[in-house]
Amino acid sequence: MAAAPGDPVGYFRCTSRFWMGVIAISIGYFAWAVFLPSTIPYENLGQFGHFTKYLVDSHPKLLYNGTKGITDSSVQRRWFIQTFLFGIASLSHLLAYKPPPKKQR
Repeated sequence: MAAAPGDPVGYFRCTSRFWMGVIAISIGYFAWAVFLPSTIPYENLGQFGHFTKYLVDSHPKLLYNGTKGITDSSVQRRWFIQTFLFGIASLSHLLAYKPPPKKQR
């Protein structure tokens, strides 16, 4: 069912549960490969296991590069505060939104 133009409900569409599951499992597997690669049962995963083992052994910079990122604690603190404040500002716009009243037919 298509939403009418200007209908605030039509601005948000939830993705399918299939894609939510695929993305959640992929992120979990990636985290597993980065943080605990020695516990992955590569031989039980077939070609996917062989591919993962190849990436872990031959291309560790693709999976994890500990030299990048924000390492200065004062910069991390300022980044957190800025993100928190701007996030609250954005959230306040969402919370203050009052949808127009629905027209009765």
